Amino acid sequence: MTVKLEECSLANLKKLQEISIETFNDTFKDQNSPDNMKAYLERAFHDHQLEQELTNVDSAFYFIYDDEEVAGYLKVNVNEAQSEQMGDESLEVERIYIRHKFQGKGLGKYLINKAMEVAIAHNKISIWLGVWEKNDHAIGFYKKLGFVQTGAHSFYMGDEEQMDLIMTKTLE
Repeated sequence: MTVKLEECSLANLKKLQEISIETFNDTFKDQNSPDNMKAYLERAFHDHQLEQELTNVDSAFYFIYDDEEVAGYLKVNVNEAQSEQMGDESLEVERIYIRHKFQGKGLGKYLINKAMEVAIAHNKISIWLGVWEKNDHAIGFYKKLGFVQTGAHSFYMGDEEQMDLIMTKTLE
């Protein structure tokens, strides 16, 4: 397994959109109604939405490759791009999306390490993320990496309000 990272640009929009829809659908379709999934996917991963995110100077996307194939990606936010006001000393890990066939290979940990590297480069002292309260696998993964629950916030899947746990890790 050869792993490499590459920062995404506007030229990668279609690939980013494809992976976003694939991974989100694979992860959450069984726990949500088709209508709510459709509404969310159309809003969150629409061309215009992703274009705005890709051109935001306070956000960055990184594709992760496994043997030359895009296995997923990381999205991080600082400053005003954060989805919650967590302060100037924090970096948000907004998305870690790993395609199903690449899960269990340590790529998520690789992406968390990249997020920590980006945070340190931006002089941040903590990283945080939101994870669906029903996603026990992800919660366990983040706890294993030293994240602790520090709060919660609402997340809307279509017209359904769901709860995300806010988990934070202090950097050393």
